Amino acid sequence: MRVAIVGAGVISGQYLDSLARLDDVRLVAVADLDDERARTAAEQYGRGARALTVDELMRADDVDTIINLTIPAAHLDVCTAALESGKHVYVEKPLALTVADGRQLLDLASSRRLRIAGAPDTVLGTGLQTARAVIDGGHIGVPVAASASWSSPGHERWHPAPDFYYKTGGGPLFDMGPYYLTALATLLGPVRSVTATTGRSDRRRSIASGPRAGEPIAVEVDTHVTAVLEHEGGAVSTLLLSFEQWGSRQPRIEVHGTAGSVTVPDPNIFDGGVELLGTGREWRDVPALAGYAEAGRGYGVADLARAVAQNEAHRSSAEMALHVLDIMESIGLAAARRSAVSLSTTAQRPAPVPLTQLPAPRTEVVYGRL
Repeated sequence: MRVAIVGAGVISGQYLDSLARLDDVRLVAVADLDDERARTAAEQYGRGARALTVDELMRADDVDTIINLTIPAAHLDVCTAALESGKHVYVEKPLALTVADGRQLLDLASSRRLRIAGAPDTVLGTGLQTARAVIDGGHIGVPVAASASWSSPGHERWHPAPDFYYKTGGGPLFDMGPYYLTALATLLGPVRSVTATTGRSDRRRSIASGPRAGEPIAVEVDTHVTAVLEHEGGAVSTLLLSFEQWGSRQPRIEVHGTAGSVTVPDPNIFDGGVELLGTGREWRDVPALAGYAEAGRGYGVADLARAVAQNEAHRSSAEMALHVLDIMESIGLAAARRSAVSLSTTAQRPAPVPLTQLPAPRTEVVYGRL
């Protein structure tokens, strides 16, 4: 699959590293509003990749798929342009700023017989896929509850241009929420309804690094989110996402069932340790049982390429990305209304990923056994 990147910001480096070692995809072009950044990214990848303007990229005949790495506010426009130019789309999270915009994209893709895939693809790695294998294998019994937690003081401490994190489409919910909500929906199935409370402090924020160090940041979104999710299968998840906590020792994700519990590693990365506690008192490490080994951002693009070539469903589906967007939008509504909100979307759990090493020779290994 011949792919092109729109948006050569901070995250693009991780995609470039992965694309350079994946056989199923080839980067042919990069576009950015900053021409120099586009040239630098194309040179970093090499292999004949060229820097183009966004308009040139959309018109390019040698591009099958656009990887949209722009800021969230630009996702709708860039994805729409890509689909209208006859190209598949892989879009960074979130899919769009609103569910209505997300539906518009899915309808357009369907009408053009094109595909949309959505980040995060971290759920395809060995960490979350191994935890899923434990749950699907019945090793904790019937899932009853889960907890998910992520917090930091705020991205302005490390990002040189963090303004968009504090505008619509940002905040801990829209920035980090997709990782945790995609993980929970992959592990436990889609969400039926949510309740939530959100808020923000009056702490003054400023950029800590880079050429704009010291500049103040206007905060336009809530920076602390707590929510309760009722999954269609009956399990209940609690969620905490915050730009207000200076530190935390809470586990990233835990899932509890009628016969045991399992810890799930950070869904912002692809690997990490999984621990299982049965009816005894000792936690034990679980070896990698499933997932793309040693994966990185961009493996979802390779999974899309495989699926298109084999006429199969791709795992980082547009339906899941829309459902996660619906969960986030519903959390905001539930907090504003101070009442439960039912979701208008659902999504099937994607097919599990067999333990697979890429780009080494592909030996499809069935789930390992505990």
